[in-house]
Amino acid sequence: MKAISCFFIAAAAIACCLPARSQQTRLLTADKHNEYGLAYSLPVTSVRFEITARQTVSHAGPYYQYAQKYIGTDRVVKEDSEKWEIISVKAVPFGSADNDNRYLMQLKPGAVTSVCVADDGMLLSINRESPAPESFTPAADTEERADAGVRAYLQYVNEDFLASKSSAKQAQMLSESLMEIRDARISLTRGTAETMPTDGRQLELMLASLAHQEAAMTAAFKGTTESRTVTRSFAFTPAESGRSVLFRMSDFAGFVAADDYSGDPVYVDVRVTREPEIPVDAKGEEKKLPKDAVMYCIPGAAEVSLSLDGEKLWSDEVECAQFGVRFGLQPTLFSDKKSRSFATFNPVNGALVQIGEINAD
Repeated sequence: MKAISCFFIAAAAIACCLPARSQQTRLLTADKHNEYGLAYSLPVTSVRFEITARQTVSHAGPYYQYAQKYIGTDRVVKEDSEKWEIISVKAVPFGSADNDNRYLMQLKPGAVTSVCVADDGMLLSINRESPAPESFTPAADTEERADAGVRAYLQYVNEDFLASKSSAKQAQMLSESLMEIRDARISLTRGTAETMPTDGRQLELMLASLAHQEAAMTAAFKGTTESRTVTRSFAFTPAESGRSVLFRMSDFAGFVAADDYSGDPVYVDVRVTREPEIPVDAKGEEKKLPKDAVMYCIPGAAEVSLSLDGEKLWSDEVECAQFGVRFGLQPTLFSDKKSRSFATFNPVNGALVQIGEINAD
């Protein structure tokens, strides 16, 4: 089992794929219908991995032991085999509404404050529209195959070959046919064949047929290898420091579930590296949360690493809402008719990105 390349994160898996599309957003305003209260959620940070693995299946040719003698090489497939290896990993962090962190922005009648949220209720901005964050939809596996078939040569052999019971004799006859095909190809390309094609298209078809025959007979000595690539995606939400199994890789089944012990585990390790504190004032004392505060995240961070068979594939620090603290802004900043402010928030980790006066913007 071998793995190459890298990227992100930890804790409970959801299988799906990485192609992105935009969510919808909603602009909420206060009125009698919602009793002048605007509800929103803060995010929880997750990471979605897109992992591509290659399956390689090799088949030994029936005459591999004669390859050195008849085709001049011992670089052949000598036994059937199958293996899977990870060839690339991509990842992207994303935020989604944390149902355990829902808040209400209570306003007075006549307030012109608006709140922009994602379609799941996650806070994006206040008094300003924000672009929708990305969401993800399943995609079909990508697949790439190489041609295979160690028995393809049988369509080009004669009755004498089939009647022979000696593998050595069959190998000799096959090599003679192979030489005839190569001679015919050379004659065609040099224009010395007894029967030359009438036009370029016919020549192209004849050469293609000879190439197919040559490949089929050569495969009977060298063997064949076919491969395909398969992509799977996993979404993970880091919850605490520790190790978890992202999924497992089996040499026979490829991607298997984390609890399927037929495969080798791909581990995700999480180590919390930063847990911020509540902001302090000029005296060094913790600031008090304003009444009816507009809540946001001061994100923490975690070092996350991905490994297989003891080999670390990737390691980096990721800012996460769930390892941070919640604090709030004074709600009157956004409802003052004379000098209203706007604010935008990071849709991945809930951090305050920008705040300013609307008239000054």
